[in-house]
Amino acid sequence: MKKSVYELLVEFKKKYPMSVAWRLKQHAKVIEMHLNPEEEVCFAFAAQKNDNPLDIITTNAIVLTNKRILLGQKRLLFGYFFTAITPDMFNDLTVNMGLIWGKIYIDTIKEVVKISNLQKDALPIIETYITEYMMQEKQKYGIKTEK
Repeated sequence: MKKSVYELLVEFKKKYPMSVAWRLKQHAKVIEMHLNPEEEVCFAFAAQKNDNPLDIITTNAIVLTNKRILLGQKRLLFGYFFTAITPDMFNDLTVNMGLIWGKIYIDTIKEVVKISNLQKDALPIIETYITEYMMQEKQKYGIKTEK
């Protein structure tokens, strides 16, 4: 039985409780609205989408599917933010570890997505999931990856 986005986010939060994330159920609903029928969720985590360690109100659900990376945030009163990163738009991934939390930068053709306030122990698993997936998918697109 496949787990829902919310269940995967809760599982991540239980495993890495120092990661700063709030309102997981609402953010998961944004992602689930935008899942395509043939998409399967492979990995999910929650963190802040910013570069400021003091800004803890911009929680996003970040979901890796078999087709793309999805970022969703339910706004406090109404509306939401949603971003999709397809493999052809992905350039690079950078991991920074600080004293308390870590950050991940997903470099795309248009922008750099900054994900912060992650528990340091979660950084290697997130990096592995994203880079392995992107290298695999870029081969399908015929995009060469350097090793």
